[in-house]
Amino acid sequence: MTNIAVTTWSLEQTAPTDLLPATAPEGDVRIVRAEVPSPEFSRFLYASVGGDIRWTDRLGWTYARWREYLERPGVETWVAYDRGTPAGYVELEPQDDGVVEIVYFGLIQNFRGRRIGGHLLSYGTARAWDLADRWPGLATTKRVWLHTCSKDGEHAMDNYQRRGFRLFDTKVEEEPEVPTPGPWPGAHPARL
Repeated sequence: MTNIAVTTWSLEQTAPTDLLPATAPEGDVRIVRAEVPSPEFSRFLYASVGGDIRWTDRLGWTYARWREYLERPGVETWVAYDRGTPAGYVELEPQDDGVVEIVYFGLIQNFRGRRIGGHLLSYGTARAWDLADRWPGLATTKRVWLHTCSKDGEHAMDNYQRRGFRLFDTKVEEEPEVPTPGPWPGAHPARL
């Protein structure tokens, strides 16, 4: 098996005023919180968004592991819909001391390049900043952070920086090169 060098960049915002919102895309694009924990839906989003960019760490999760994770207080999934069809999502996870991580963010391949990503990231980041308003008992958010890597989409880093995220750490590690799993064998983008 071949190894590849993977660069991981960690970025953060330390105040709600750091957020530089993108303009909303044209058309019927809505962002809705998936309020009912659904392992089936979350796994669909994960596999569909990350299938062409080698998201593999959760593919082996059991149904029980998905449910346990999704039922943790403060874990939220916000889904972008284009004309009623899921286009992508942002997943928030509260951590200690008022820190919220944007654990996953991305669009299904067919919806990329249509200005939905900047809007979804803006909206999801704003929801990270007001997470404690929806979850009594959580600390007020003091920091929002995320990481991206050289395996992610080519516009990911630029999108994060345009939304006001600042780089605070960079790591390079060797990883085994794995095939792109895709959402299912033989999947390819369709024109919308």
